[in-house]
Amino acid sequence: MNNHNTTPRQRFLALDSSTASLAVAAMENNELLKEINASGERNHSVHMHPVIAQVIEEAGLTVDEIDGIAVGVGPGSYTGVRMAVTAAKTLSWAKSIPVAGVSSLHAIAWGGLSSGLKDHSTENELHWVIPLLDARRGQAYTALFAGGTGTAPQRLEPDAIRLMATWIDILADRLNALQEEDLPVSIWFTGDVTVHAEAAERLREVYSGPLNILPYELEGRWVGFLGAMRLLQGESDEMHALVPNYTQLSEAEANLLRKR
Repeated sequence: MNNHNTTPRQRFLALDSSTASLAVAAMENNELLKEINASGERNHSVHMHPVIAQVIEEAGLTVDEIDGIAVGVGPGSYTGVRMAVTAAKTLSWAKSIPVAGVSSLHAIAWGGLSSGLKDHSTENELHWVIPLLDARRGQAYTALFAGGTGTAPQRLEPDAIRLMATWIDILADRLNALQEEDLPVSIWFTGDVTVHAEAAERLREVYSGPLNILPYELEGRWVGFLGAMRLLQGESDEMHALVPNYTQLSEAEANLLRKR
């Protein structure tokens, strides 16, 4: 009879091209083997396949040893998100291996929070993390998560493209509704924060705890960790149904933007 000690190792490839960072990682179960994060110009179409090949080789694997693929489905740059999703689906089809889509914002939240809290003890502490990807015209792709560093942050609000002014009001209302003992120990805005720092600072009007604004570029390991969580549980997406998450403004926000 098989037991946990004889369970075959699972090797996964993780991809994300939704941001300015082309993030690629190779995983063994939920452990990182190798990652390359190529930041800079969004020329991912030129670099993606060479970077994938380099990561697989430097992880000591061949493409035939990949047992599954994790891919960030956005939200983010329309063209960018499509590249990783298309590459993941192509490899899934060619090698008959499962593919699991994960939220790019969830990966940014986990990576940014872990970076911010790396020198802090976070046991039993609840921190808010708000990932941001700039969407121009005062908008951001964003969501709300809560957690520490040991496990994936838990989602509190869905991924969406939001007007930052409206989003800060929503977060402020949520904070005002909490009892003192339920408030987060700290709040972290992370990702493309520079252009939205002024809006983020408005939360200080209702929150007296540490408010941190931390620039962060996505690292492939966090896409890999999220994907491994799904793949190791036998979860995957139907290959042809897997599509990028192209979020849209709510009707009320779109109307407000048109009036500007």
